[in-house]
Amino acid sequence: MRILLALLSGGLFGAGLFISGMTDTTKVQGWLDVFGQWDPTLAFVMGGAMIPMAIAWRLTIGRRPVVGGEFPKAPRADIDNRLVIGSVLFGVGWGLAGLCPGPSLASLSYGGWGGFVFLAAMLIGMGLAPTITARLDRTPAAA
Repeated sequence: MRILLALLSGGLFGAGLFISGMTDTTKVQGWLDVFGQWDPTLAFVMGGAMIPMAIAWRLTIGRRPVVGGEFPKAPRADIDNRLVIGSVLFGVGWGLAGLCPGPSLASLSYGGWGGFVFLAAMLIGMGLAPTITARLDRTPAAA
């Protein structure tokens, strides 16, 4: 049952990414081009994702998932070197490629070689992340 629900959820998520335009690199880059030909339509996609998720986080307090396990803990709220550097790297990658992890996987079926190159670069970055994180954790924060 758990695998079936995961498959259905993943399929729904991928369909939502496709329908919303999040897998269209030119649409994403248009969203990020605030000083040029800005395309504000993805603001509705992001709002349509963040608002229900904020409500969902509140509804999970004190509850357990129907299919077992536990809900993930809320993310940390502090701003540190790891958050800033990670955000910058994510933003640069998103701006250059027009893809982020979810849409990159959804676009593999039709995105051509560019999607596979992005996926390879993303996997390399994920492989390097623990080493970089350990190094950042050893670096004293600027006062």
